[in-house]
Amino acid sequence: MSAPTILQRVQEFLAERRRLGFQARKSASVLIGFARYMDRQGHRGALTVERMAEWARRDKWQRGRSATWARRLKLLRPFARWMQQFAPGTEVPDESIFGPVPGRVAPHIYREEEIVELLGAARALTPRGGLRPATFEALFGLIASSGLRVSEALALREADVDLAAGMLTVRRTKFAKSRQLPLHASTIAALSRYRRLRARFARTSPQLSFFVGSRGRRLGQPLGERQVHRVFIELRDQLGWINRGAHDAPRIHDLRHSFAVRRVMLWYAQGVDIDQAMLSLSTYLGHAKISNTYWYLTGVPELMALAAKKFERFARAPGAAGA
Repeated sequence: MSAPTILQRVQEFLAERRRLGFQARKSASVLIGFARYMDRQGHRGALTVERMAEWARRDKWQRGRSATWARRLKLLRPFARWMQQFAPGTEVPDESIFGPVPGRVAPHIYREEEIVELLGAARALTPRGGLRPATFEALFGLIASSGLRVSEALALREADVDLAAGMLTVRRTKFAKSRQLPLHASTIAALSRYRRLRARFARTSPQLSFFVGSRGRRLGQPLGERQVHRVFIELRDQLGWINRGAHDAPRIHDLRHSFAVRRVMLWYAQGVDIDQAMLSLSTYLGHAKISNTYWYLTGVPELMALAAKKFERFARAPGAAGA
């Protein structure tokens, strides 16, 4: 009896993780890609660091960056540890290969006019006045106005969007938690327009994906994340924004970061107690740890400047230390 393929082992590993409540779609996709690569090489049994590093260097964008390779290799570690029970000779890669995975870097914080430009460009997609432009305008607008992750927005079902109550239900997200999000009146109005138009193209049911494909056999089917990123890149390149973040270019995910930063900046302007408000923001964004939310205060230039001004006022206040 031949040894199981690496893809079969990965599928077993992912099934076990799902039974334990893990829903890591990105790592699943990466692991499946790794397994298919190894199977094409005819590999069976124990995995070596050399073979895993060889795969890590083959990132699809061919950026040639050790930071990218380190991130890819890190995603293999849990699987490599799990594989040791079947193939004891399996090695677990560590940071000595490509160095540590870099920490979070500053995102591109969208200006209001850039978001308006993005929605306008989406509205101008072909066919004019059809479902496709309306879908992308509504999708990008929702992410910008609610701070949803792209995957969360695409996972919404018709039953999750209660526009009469102005509430979204985001189910079993990145950390297997569900949450409800109140929506701004302008967002409710925009989603209502999209829903009315969508009803002309796709039959409505409680389990229908809220954002649907619009072409051929994809009509009424869930909108794919790869397609969404492809359209976003097309619009981004068309608009020619100047990148103000530390990533290669502005990303859809930066709309989520921009939502969080604008909210904190508004709280600063209103004199709100930030420490109290950050817990609410952390819950709204679906962060597993509040430290992920506090990162904005130290990792985003716009908020670092505000925090510095607040500290200066504190230092100058009567009774402050050293005054």
